[in-house]
Amino acid sequence: MVEDDEVDVMNVQRAFKRNNITNPLFVAGNGLEALDMLRSGDRAIAIPKMRRLVLLDLNMPQMNGIEFLRELRTDSKLCNLPVIVLTTSDEDRDRIEAYRLNVAGYILKPVTFPNFAEVMATLNRYWTLCEMP
Repeated sequence: MVEDDEVDVMNVQRAFKRNNITNPLFVAGNGLEALDMLRSGDRAIAIPKMRRLVLLDLNMPQMNGIEFLRELRTDSKLCNLPVIVLTTSDEDRDRIEAYRLNVAGYILKPVTFPNFAEVMATLNRYWTLCEMP
């Protein structure tokens, strides 16, 4: 998860727990930190090389979500990584650019926790069915 808002991180953690989602959740506070983690720059964080999914916020400091996507898509080892945008941005330009950069989905963050938990449950069901390398 690439997210700078601690409340949103806690909501995802709570939603995972509520829905018995046991996948490990690794959190980066911005795009630069996420790229470093994914490229194994931090050996203390053992992010699996297979069956990964990025939940990406767009509005972050240092490197925002669109900048992260641009960099991710130019990296030969990470370019095929599936990314779901999970954001408050309802801007058409953000949505269009995210899909141009091959995101797997663009989801507006639900306002209430029950709706947020349902979104996480739906994503989990969907990705459980998908054949991911």
